[in-house]
Amino acid sequence: MKMPNAVDKFRDIRPYNDDEIQPAIQRVIKNDEFINAIICFRFSKIAKFMGFLLTPLLRRYFLYKWGGINSIDEMQKVVGGYMEHMIASTTTGFTYSGLDKIDPTKNYLFVSNHRDIAMDPAFVNWALYSENFKTVRVAIGDNLLSKPYVSDLMRMNKSFIVQRSVSGIREMMKSLGQLSDYIFSSLQGESNIWIAQREGRAKDGFDKTEPAIIKMFYVNGKKQKISFSDYINKLNIVPVAISYEFDPCDQQKAQELYDKAQFGEYKKSKYEDIESIVRGITGKKGRVHVAFGQPLKGEFSDAETVAQEIDRQIYKNYHLHSSNFIAAKQDISSIDIADQELFNARLQGFKPELQEIVLKMYANPVSNHIK
Repeated sequence: MKMPNAVDKFRDIRPYNDDEIQPAIQRVIKNDEFINAIICFRFSKIAKFMGFLLTPLLRRYFLYKWGGINSIDEMQKVVGGYMEHMIASTTTGFTYSGLDKIDPTKNYLFVSNHRDIAMDPAFVNWALYSENFKTVRVAIGDNLLSKPYVSDLMRMNKSFIVQRSVSGIREMMKSLGQLSDYIFSSLQGESNIWIAQREGRAKDGFDKTEPAIIKMFYVNGKKQKISFSDYINKLNIVPVAISYEFDPCDQQKAQELYDKAQFGEYKKSKYEDIESIVRGITGKKGRVHVAFGQPLKGEFSDAETVAQEIDRQIYKNYHLHSSNFIAAKQDISSIDIADQELFNARLQGFKPELQEIVLKMYANPVSNHIK
């Protein structure tokens, strides 16, 4: 039986239910900003002159494609079609490993390194879907949901909201408690969870788990008076290492790091997060690999020890590409000449002041793996 709204304590952060999918789709299709965004990104050359003609055509197209979707499963199948096309057109190969070591009948909290806003959980999901595991509910920060249509799109695709913009200690603790409770309830119920190991992408290529994320997990356990170690074991945390041969957003990340180092700050443009999402989806990625680790089991004294074990597995399992070895100047003799030329050509396409930053971005996973 469906929970009445009066006791739906996760309503403001959870993904949409089946009966909320079609109303959300209708809101998205009617949203002028959504249609304009599609026109600008997909039809940029004719947007200025033909936008008024494309708007009604796009609305009819989306109504035709999405008008019959009335459940999460149906939406996931549509997204699956988009994923197949994206993998074929933007990668030179997608692989995964480690799923043979976990049980598809159990629920897991997948904690992954974070390189791309949309594609990290999408690739994890695609690997799970390919092996008949349940797909994940995806944690996404409310800083990315400033546009109503973006929030609708994310929540109809199994995303739940991490409320980072709350202010005040009391509101912050209430938000953390709700999030912690939601994650645990999902795992005890019918769903896997994906969450990044840190707030924000690792723009320098140095993956590091924030202990604050682990502390958030335990807020609900502390409330239930369950010991820290026992609660961590209940969560079935699986570290995940996602590696891209090429990062579609590497130039933008390098520019941000350069500006912060030179001027002390970096000013985001108004639609930069949305542009990063689009660039991550449509940009060339080369080879992509998702490596699943083993569930965390054993004694853990505090959040730092859990974070260290997640990092250890991510560093160990991270699939190093030729781009990483070339940037780190290691084992280059065994790397194909064509791969070296491709990476060097990419590097030369950046402004001189960004090239060293980009090299470190690709080299850092090698340093961490050697540890």
